[in-house]
Amino acid sequence: MSYENLTGRTAVVTGAASGIGEAVAVLLAERGARVALLARREQRLEEVAAKITAGGGSALAVVADVTDDASVAAAVARIHEAYGPVDLVVNNAGVMLGNPVEAGRLDEWQRMIDTNVTGVLRVIRAFTGDLVAAAGEGRTADLVDISSVGAHLAFPNYAVYGATKAAVTHLSQCLRTEFGPRDVRVTNVEPGFVESELRLHTDNAEVSGQVDGMLEAVGTLAAEELADVVAYAVSRPWHVNLRQIMAMPTRQA
Repeated sequence: MSYENLTGRTAVVTGAASGIGEAVAVLLAERGARVALLARREQRLEEVAAKITAGGGSALAVVADVTDDASVAAAVARIHEAYGPVDLVVNNAGVMLGNPVEAGRLDEWQRMIDTNVTGVLRVIRAFTGDLVAAAGEGRTADLVDISSVGAHLAFPNYAVYGATKAAVTHLSQCLRTEFGPRDVRVTNVEPGFVESELRLHTDNAEVSGQVDGMLEAVGTLAAEELADVVAYAVSRPWHVNLRQIMAMPTRQA
């Protein structure tokens, strides 16, 4: 793919300790952006940051929990102190917990809502001022929300996960009516099957086995391939918004 250099841009990537978030952070840094890595696992974050700096990039590891107001506020303060305002936010943190609805797993439902929906909103609230200010100064400003094909496609035992991702997709659409007129781009990326730790979150062995069977039959995208999509979208000229991108293995229906 053809990219514009991202030098001079400052990015925040949530869920950056592994999978898609890690791959996005690494690639944005390779393209020249300074990248703040947000996640809960400090040791893993430090390892990703070290990988980026070893490659000549700039990375800041910030331990943060998107489900906690104080944690996000502290992360914002640290990022602003180290890097100043940001102009690129990738909302990637999420959990995928599978169980039949009849199992009544309120604990899982609440965790997915808190992380996948409220956590996304919390990060948007934290950086809206930065994004609007950057666009107002004539600089490129991007909000990228990582949703899922589960927002549209139905998978058994993942009804609540799919509902949270449908909320993210619709939220992104609605935000364009507020951000677009102020030149802040909103891109919604909906991955299909991607190799990541998400599928390891489920504690139901039967459901996990069903997912493993689908992945074996269809295959997966690498996290780096999804990162390539994100990097391409945010490197377009400022007036071009790739507003919604669904990326999945060719064999996934």
